[in-house]
Amino acid sequence: MSTTDQHTISSVQDLRDLVGEPLERVRTKELPALDARAISFIETAPFLVLATSAADGSSDASPKGGPPGFVKVLDEKRLALPDFPGNRRFDGWQNLVERPGIGLLFVIPGITETLRVNGSAQLTRDPDLLEACEVDGKFPWFVADIRVEQVFSHCSKAFLRSGLWKPDSWPDPAGVLSPSRTIAERAVAEKRPEPEIREEVDRSYELY
Repeated sequence: MSTTDQHTISSVQDLRDLVGEPLERVRTKELPALDARAISFIETAPFLVLATSAADGSSDASPKGGPPGFVKVLDEKRLALPDFPGNRRFDGWQNLVERPGIGLLFVIPGITETLRVNGSAQLTRDPDLLEACEVDGKFPWFVADIRVEQVFSHCSKAFLRSGLWKPDSWPDPAGVLSPSRTIAERAVAEKRPEPEIREEVDRSYELY
């Protein structure tokens, strides 16, 4: 996109001229450390999105999940995020090795507010952290040791607008094409519906 396009927002000032400044209560909700409410939310959350950026300027957002509280709160300024065996692609983890900046968006099913935590992280195989993150006798490959720098809640608008937690607004899974080419190709090869293949793949993940 050309930066000379008259419709392009090309500076922070352009953006602020368009939408104005945030309300003072929005500014002041940001905290430099985890408070009791943030800790409780993290200890209940079974899912998050991990945001990172690479040295070349590219970015990544990856889903991470586990039993509620799989992210361990070590203290008000420190979290431990484990990584258990998976596909070994490691886009986000590779980024953290190059650049320690990290953003986390914690989500709890049925709750429309989310919690955002920003900071820095390093990957470690510290035995104490591996043990702290053990689940059902299984230990993570490694742990992201996260230093908390910024904490704030995010309002409900995105979830309310999307109807994400309203089952009657959900699409019929049979009509949703899988973004996975592997599932699509297998469905074609075996002459079976994609949702059927997807269910089999999902069940296989439960074994690990």
